[in-house]
Amino acid sequence: MRIVLQRVTEASVEVDGHTVGRIGPGFLALVGIQDGDTEPVARAMAAKTIGLRVFADETRPFHRSLEDIAGAVLVVSQFTLTADMRRGRRPGWRAASADVAEPLVAAYADALEADGVEVARGVFGAAMRVRLCNDGPVTLVLDSAEVLARAEP
Repeated sequence: MRIVLQRVTEASVEVDGHTVGRIGPGFLALVGIQDGDTEPVARAMAAKTIGLRVFADETRPFHRSLEDIAGAVLVVSQFTLTADMRRGRRPGWRAASADVAEPLVAAYADALEADGVEVARGVFGAAMRVRLCNDGPVTLVLDSAEVLARAEP
């Protein structure tokens, strides 16, 4: 699983000209699912998202977590995060099939909500227009292979 987190002051997503999700301060989470990802991986990535200390307080620019600021997350599926760019000029795709990926994107969002985070969602598989005001800018890439490797003793 690969997630691009953008710290935002606000973000929204539209499908067919209609806003389907909108948040204030927090994260825009662009989520790519790869073969081999599982629900426990989705839950671990949600826990990592919630605990990241990348929001400012009065003394430091990277001191508070999403939980500390009562921030929200806009979750948008994005299979292009799985692109293999090692050869040629046309990406290869390592994305899991839709029937695998859709429930795992939902599991990530559900795990955030289960921990009390306000979550807005895009529409899986839809052509979406995402608007955001990147705060900082702060953009982070979470890769489950790296996140889970660090979590093990």
